[in-house]
Amino acid sequence: MYRLLLCWRYLRTRYIALASIISVMLGVATMIVVNSVMSGFTHEMQARIHGILSDMVFESRGLAGFPNADRHMQEIRRVAGAWIEGMTPTVHVPAMLSFQVAGQWQPRQVMFIGIDQDSYSSVSDFGQYLQHPANRRKLSFRLREGGYDVVDHQSGPSVPRRPQMAEAGWPWRRQKARFAQADANPAPATPADADTRSSDPFLARDQATSSGLAEGKTFDPARDQHAGAILGIALASYRGTDGADRFLILPGDDVRLTFPTAGTPPQAVSEALTVVDLYESKMSEYDASFVFAPIETLQLARGMYDPRTATIDPDTGQIDLRNALTYCTSIQIKVKAGVDLDLVRDRLRSHFPPELYGIYTWRDKQGPLLAAVQMETAILNVLLFLIIAVAGFGILAIFFMIVVEKTRDIGVLKSLGASGRGILGIFVGYGLGLGLVGSGVGLGLGLLLVAYINEIANLVSTLTGHPLFDPSVYYFHKIPTMVRPLTLIWIVAGAMSIALLASILPARRAARLHPVEALRYE
Repeated sequence: MYRLLLCWRYLRTRYIALASIISVMLGVATMIVVNSVMSGFTHEMQARIHGILSDMVFESRGLAGFPNADRHMQEIRRVAGAWIEGMTPTVHVPAMLSFQVAGQWQPRQVMFIGIDQDSYSSVSDFGQYLQHPANRRKLSFRLREGGYDVVDHQSGPSVPRRPQMAEAGWPWRRQKARFAQADANPAPATPADADTRSSDPFLARDQATSSGLAEGKTFDPARDQHAGAILGIALASYRGTDGADRFLILPGDDVRLTFPTAGTPPQAVSEALTVVDLYESKMSEYDASFVFAPIETLQLARGMYDPRTATIDPDTGQIDLRNALTYCTSIQIKVKAGVDLDLVRDRLRSHFPPELYGIYTWRDKQGPLLAAVQMETAILNVLLFLIIAVAGFGILAIFFMIVVEKTRDIGVLKSLGASGRGILGIFVGYGLGLGLVGSGVGLGLGLLLVAYINEIANLVSTLTGHPLFDPSVYYFHKIPTMVRPLTLIWIVAGAMSIALLASILPARRAARLHPVEALRYE
């Protein structure tokens, strides 16, 4: 009992103990905040990467692709069908996106992806990133009659609005056509410049090759569209310092894609497409580089079909690929929940020739990025844990000072019958108490800071006049956080262990003091 009473007395009366408690508290709180923010960023990043990418990808080694995707999907199901939930063919090809802004052509290097609108959303979360509610329910490459989101549906109503999106769709396309008709020499239009709105005459001259019009019918931009395209929002806009988006392209605008054919040698072909929607995964790497279109558009433009099996649509006079032997460059695979992706990957790799096909999980595709984030988190944890280690050295020094100061008291306790183990228990208990109180208060403080971290960031930004968390850099409107209970446990346990270990050496010195020498100490 006397050990507990002395530990409690030292904790209450010695202000130097408060310094130790504060050092442990700050170390624990700092580690909790940093780990929560890093976990939040990692979780958001992985969720958005996985949202755009399917669980696995089965792809050709070359841009020419492989024939008969249905036969390949049947073979994949035969090998690993018990683990597979869904599949869809795609065509990936590097391309150059071109559009006009203020009378000047703006080129962008992109990845042009042809997808099946009926099945692509079943293998990824692509649909939930689109800006039209109807497209989020069921993807369509037809231009909508307005109704696009004017507020980021993934971030809530508190983020800056997007008023330009209110006129997107057919209203914007018809308005541009009216300006083009009213001006014999129209200036190119951008959504940011209402005074120079007009259709692009170069794109308007494109005839029915991609619009599906009957042969001989004149293409009217006010009523007709080219094949639909979905652009990443970072391709169509830029983000200002206030966090609001400024759009250069809106749904309803026409753009041009230039890409190589699948023949040998490849040749550059160019297609006009109509932007029908924008997607925002909040991963700038994807939002600034991906353009999606119907897979038939790429297969037709690149010559990825057997002309002997193609037919002519009697209504439009265009090539019909519905019953033709076509090529694709990859098959996106969704695996059932709980299945080991590496197991399925290895099973497929052992069956298909590796010189023709590459088979990867979504983690394999983003391995360097994920490894870099994991390494950064580990290094930060080591560096921040040194803060608590510094607190431990402070406790060690304080305890040695207390032992020297209380030498006569220790002699009195020993002369009254206290054992060396009892004296040891006093100082070990004192150290454990410091660690318990410091880590407990630090735990509460850290969780409080995590809960209000965005409010704190806004306050600091207001006081300093500079954004602490710039949305134009991170493409997040708020700091993401995630508290993991296991992380809290090891942080608190580590802090208490350091405080306990720091008290052992002084406690052993106190326990070994001889009563007579301790009483004679001056």
